[in-house]
Amino acid sequence: MQINKFNILETKNRIIADNDEVASRVRKDLSDKNIFFLNLMASPGAGKTTTLVRTINAIKDRYRIGVIEADVDSTVDAEMVAGTGVRVIQVHNGGSCHMDADMTLQGLEGLGLQDLDVIFLENIGNMVCPAEFDVGASCSAMILSVPEGDDKPLKYPLMFRVSDVLLINKTDTMEIFDFDQEALRKRVADLNPDCEIIPVSALTGEGFDVWIKWLTDRIESHRC
Repeated sequence: MQINKFNILETKNRIIADNDEVASRVRKDLSDKNIFFLNLMASPGAGKTTTLVRTINAIKDRYRIGVIEADVDSTVDAEMVAGTGVRVIQVHNGGSCHMDADMTLQGLEGLGLQDLDVIFLENIGNMVCPAEFDVGASCSAMILSVPEGDDKPLKYPLMFRVSDVLLINKTDTMEIFDFDQEALRKRVADLNPDCEIIPVSALTGEGFDVWIKWLTDRIESHRC
């Protein structure tokens, strides 16, 4: 039996290349408008929204803030963020496990860029897919909560590689869970030695002075 020859078309590289082109345009447009854009990533339940709300409340008197809330469904997080008084838009991405640059562009257009200094994207709760797609952010931050364990850099290395800062959230539960901070720091350093690691508790506020300083330093550097 003769088997006909056939071609194989790999589409992922083209998808990534197209995404990166849009992301570059987003980044340049925001930079031209002097807007700092932070992509916040984490798994579900790590404390993204609680961390974001406390962060907004700490800097909203200094900066004009907008937020893109990305979810498969619901408006729960957008409602919580809206309670801070900042501008927010909810994006339902049709069931995708991540935001890409085009979805982010649509979110930015819906949010409106006028009169904004800082924009946060709370990405889809997922420790894999969001790390694969550049959304045009000035910086990327990720949250790892103590209950998730210190082994996550071994299991999901890409997100640790692409993040500029890692917040170890829920430090108030450190005595309950078997979490080795030194092991985590070594694993992250092996993947990304430039990644800043800041232990925080979004519940109690522990460590937020360090996080807010890191963030505002980046915002100010971006605005120079």
